[in-house]
Amino acid sequence: MSTYLIIGGTSGIGLATTKLLSKNNHVIVLSRTNKNLDGLSNVEFHYADVTKSIEELPQINDSIDGLVYCPGTINLKPLKSLKLEDFQNDFEVNLLGAVKVINKYFNNLKSAGKSSVVLFSTVAVQTGMPYHASVASSKGAVEGLTRTLAAEFAPNIRVNCIAPSITNTPLAEKLLNNEAKVKASEDRHPLKRIGSAEEIAQAVEFLLSEKSGFITGQIIKIDGGISSLKLI
Repeated sequence: MSTYLIIGGTSGIGLATTKLLSKNNHVIVLSRTNKNLDGLSNVEFHYADVTKSIEELPQINDSIDGLVYCPGTINLKPLKSLKLEDFQNDFEVNLLGAVKVINKYFNNLKSAGKSSVVLFSTVAVQTGMPYHASVASSKGAVEGLTRTLAAEFAPNIRVNCIAPSITNTPLAEKLLNNEAKVKASEDRHPLKRIGSAEEIAQAVEFLLSEKSGFITGQIIKIDGGISSLKLI
């Protein structure tokens, strides 16, 4: 039985990943709340807030076969409406939280022998989209971190990043809270639908597993084709 650490594993993609991995693995979840975990087997919960200091993250003694960092932000505003604090908050959650967690549990990952880290970006980094200045800036930094750490940690710790388009999760609720918004989002994608948390979780499972053992330093786009296809 492998041991996986999921940060933000109680909602959205993180919860879907927790449910999937806990079927056959020991899953340690760090989050600010333990909601939605009732009834799940093989799940160990610890309170954690990634915006606090690294010293406040819980101590874990187990070797960790895989780490998944799920916390994220969706702060869509025109540049003139964004304050410096918006950029700082997005960097704190999206980038610096990941840095703290990876630093804190690096030895746990190393002691596993072969392990994997999965981070999250957004389709808006490599495809320019209006109103994404703050979140795309911070997630762009996550993509840079992914490639750097993949090189630094090779060959024993693989690091990859998933860049999804809008996904049906609580984080995106304001963008999908009526039928018109859902339809508009679906129509922007060549596949004419939006992604599900469960689909992303399956990709996470693959990137954590030995099936992806020759993959590292990659930004995996799971976006319904929106970043690379133009229908005529």
